[in-house]
Amino acid sequence: MSLSIILSMSTFALAASISPGPVNLVCLSSGTRHSIYKGMVFVTGATFGFIALFIAIGLGLYTALEMIPALNILLRWGGVIFLLYLSFKLAVFDGQLPENQSDKPPSFITGAMMQWLNPKAWLASASGIGAYTSGNDMQQVLIFSAIYLPICWLSLGSWVYAGAFLRRYINQPTILKTINRTLAILLVGSCFYLITE
Repeated sequence: MSLSIILSMSTFALAASISPGPVNLVCLSSGTRHSIYKGMVFVTGATFGFIALFIAIGLGLYTALEMIPALNILLRWGGVIFLLYLSFKLAVFDGQLPENQSDKPPSFITGAMMQWLNPKAWLASASGIGAYTSGNDMQQVLIFSAIYLPICWLSLGSWVYAGAFLRRYINQPTILKTINRTLAILLVGSCFYLITE
């Protein structure tokens, strides 16, 4: 595989990973509400969940879903329900950040699961596999996955750090509440995309 293809794959992975989407919004919110360490646990789960999805699509899962429309519909509505749940959790956040935060941060499993219900992850995987690999070539898919993994982790992590920055400099409860409610509205908006797509 040539250096130009690897650089092209890297650019694609960066653009797809760092651009706003449901997972990125949860990373940002986690940074405003929890420690960076706890946010990075979610990021790690989301990254491994995405890589598992990416490899599965590279090995033909996307084709199988196209052949069984009922699974596609189930996945879509599962994504809508999950995103609405996360939106609710963001919307009810009261903006208070006590030392002993009782609110549970999003977990590793939540991150991994969210990618499988995330339309952006499916689109990025399918378009990346289609553009940079030929057919079901396992070696190409694994090389692309190895390139994608650190880029995805660092990109999602940057959203957690952005949230931590907001928390440090805008720590008034009303402002944090407004930020999280705005993020909740954006997540609900991504549900409309899922429903109308």
